[in-house]
Amino acid sequence: MNKPQGFDLVERARALAPLIIAEADEIERTRRLTPSVTTALVENGLYRALLPKRFGGAEATLEAFMQMQEEIAKADASTAWCLGQCSVCAMTAAYLDPDAANEIFNTAPGILAWGAIAHEVRAEPGGYRANARWDFASGSRQASWLGAHVRVVEADGSPRKKPDGSPEIRTILFPMSQAVMYDVWDVIGLKGTGTDSYSVENLFISDKFAALRDDPAACREPGPLYKLTTNMVFSMGFAATSLGVARAMLDAATELARGKTPQGLKAMRDNNAVQGQIGRTEASLRAARAYLYATASDVWRDLSRGDSISEAHRIAIRIASTWTIHQSAAAVDIAYHMSGATAVFAKNPFERRFRDMHAIAQQIQARDTQYEDAGKAILAGNLSAPPTTR
Repeated sequence: MNKPQGFDLVERARALAPLIIAEADEIERTRRLTPSVTTALVENGLYRALLPKRFGGAEATLEAFMQMQEEIAKADASTAWCLGQCSVCAMTAAYLDPDAANEIFNTAPGILAWGAIAHEVRAEPGGYRANARWDFASGSRQASWLGAHVRVVEADGSPRKKPDGSPEIRTILFPMSQAVMYDVWDVIGLKGTGTDSYSVENLFISDKFAALRDDPAACREPGPLYKLTTNMVFSMGFAATSLGVARAMLDAATELARGKTPQGLKAMRDNNAVQGQIGRTEASLRAARAYLYATASDVWRDLSRGDSISEAHRIAIRIASTWTIHQSAAAVDIAYHMSGATAVFAKNPFERRFRDMHAIAQQIQARDTQYEDAGKAILAGNLSAPPTTR
């Protein structure tokens, strides 16, 4: 039986779990992935999950990438978050000249990271001039290259526009050595992601390192993966990450319930309320996972048969990923409260996952406004077809 493209990455991710679990305390303490974890991810090709095949990547299916994320997240959420962020960044190779893509991704360690869209670059002959600082660069402490999403202004200061009149946004790419890093990531959860800030001063970026990311007209790769925007893949990857955190949390609470007898109460395994909570939470988590993966499967099927990405696909991905993150957070909360005082001790497998999950739930992919966007599109009646399930 043939395995789906990229499924070996899932097996490798599962095999790395013991190492990542053993390093998780150090990742949390130092707020960085440890060298041994980073090396293992690189050597097993996990950072190259979404890199085009012609540059030595796996060009995995959406589902295989999501399963990889889920497996790593069961071991440590910060590791999964960094891996997911940098894996999606590698999709930029589909929009670059081959020599630029090879320089970035085939010079060890070949890891690209970036932060949120902000600021401008000024066009110059042969490229762009950058002077700015950006935030939220998850995985940047392992990266060899950094990127930034910027609006382009012409030499006279006028904004450059696309044919539809919207601002031209480019993703500029530059070696890590050309940036100044700022250690700012002192947070409640996802501590180990090193989601720090960075800046450049008077930096010239050659045209070949300024990609029109997510612009279909600029895409050089024909595969279904590159019909998806990076934001869509971020959403599905981070939703899968939340599933992994919730699964590990619920499994830990279930294991605790098998052996714990709270003071003055019957054993948890014999408590009807606990039994009911576990049953309902298990059902909710399985339902969320099934919905997320069914959405990924439906979208991938359409793209694989030659369809273009549509508004219906975009909305399906948006609400499935947002709802999955919310359901995962609810499962984590139930498991945390069910575990009682045991859950507050750092030595036990609860409080870090609780904090990590609530950091995930604060990200843009989990905003309630995603539902508003979906509702607006549905009410407007401009979706070509409702999401389907098999």
